[in-house]
Order: sequence, then C-alpha cells, then structure tokens
Amino acid sequence: MKSLFIEKEIKYIGSQLAPHWIYKNFHILGDAVVSFIGEMDVKITEMVDIEDVISDSPIYSKKMVSFIIEQFGISLSECVVRQRFLMCIIIEELRKIVGDKFKIRRSGDGVDKKLSVSIATQSITSCLIHTGLNIDPTGAPVDACGLTTDLGITDVETFAKNVMKRYIEEDTEISEATSKVRGV
Repeated sequence: MKSLFIEKEIKYIGSQLAPHWIYKNFHILGDAVVSFIGEMDVKITEMVDIEDVISDSPIYSKKMVSFIIEQFGISLSECVVRQRFLMCIIIEELRKIVGDKFKIRRSGDGVDKKLSVSIATQSITSCLIHTGLNIDPTGAPVDACGLTTDLGITDVETFAKNVMKRYIEEDTEISEATSKVRGV
C-alpha cells in the first residue's frame, strides 16, 4: 500500500470518492491512502450515505483534513471494519498530541463531538473510504469541533502523515498475519 500527503488544497465535494481517483490524479496504482486539506462541501447529489440523503443532511466545513483510501480485493464488510480501525488509529494519534485534556472517543465510524465524517463504500472495482476531520468547522450544519479550533492542533500535515503511516502498518500486519498461519 502506498500513501501521499497532497500539498495543494483540494475542496472535497464527494466526487473524489470514486474508483481510481487516486490513480488518475496522482499516478498511484493499487491500494493507496491519500490525505489533503481543504474546504468540504458535499451536496445531497454527491452523498453516498443514503441515511444522509433521506434526512437531507448535506456536509460542510470551512477546512478539513481528508483521507481517501482505495483498496482492491476486499469486501464491503472488510472495508467497514478497516474504516473503524482507521478511526481507532486517528483517536490514538489525537491522544498522543492532546493527552487527557480532551476526552476523545469513537462512536461507530466517527469521533464524538462531530469532529469527523466518514463513509465506506464499494465500487465496481474496489472498496473506498473517505474520512474527514474538521480543522475549522465554521459553517457546519451541525454543532461540530475542530482539530485546530478546539483541540489546538496546528501541525495537521504531520498528524495526517502519521495516521497514513499507521494505517499502512496495520494493513501490512493484517496481510502478514493471514500468511503465517497453518489451516486447521
């Protein structure tokens, strides 16, 4: 699995959660995770989460750090499990930075206090995850907190790179764990 932190700001509008978006735009073939910072403005027409569509809940944040993961050869169920361990990695990395100042917990596929949005889905060729963490939640349609505005995290790029590194380590360890055992 490969990773890339994209230096230029990208406005996440939902259409980036598509098969081969990483390959087409950044020439990374195969399993990959990328991260970038930018505004998030996902209209109902781009929503993947049908629950959000039914409840007419668009997503907006003035500034977010986004992670997009594309993996081939896994099921949607496995993708959802990976989405949840991504959230666990994010929480562990947040705790390293802020310590016990803030009680940060995972609730399903998100971080409490609406710090995050996250979705896992399946395309015709791969499984995809998008997770976004507010940096500055100004304009969010719900009460939300931000990495910088509420947690005081200013080096979001290093944080994002650490999360991607940990995700790749976990992915590698999963692959190794399935390769080293004898069937019974």
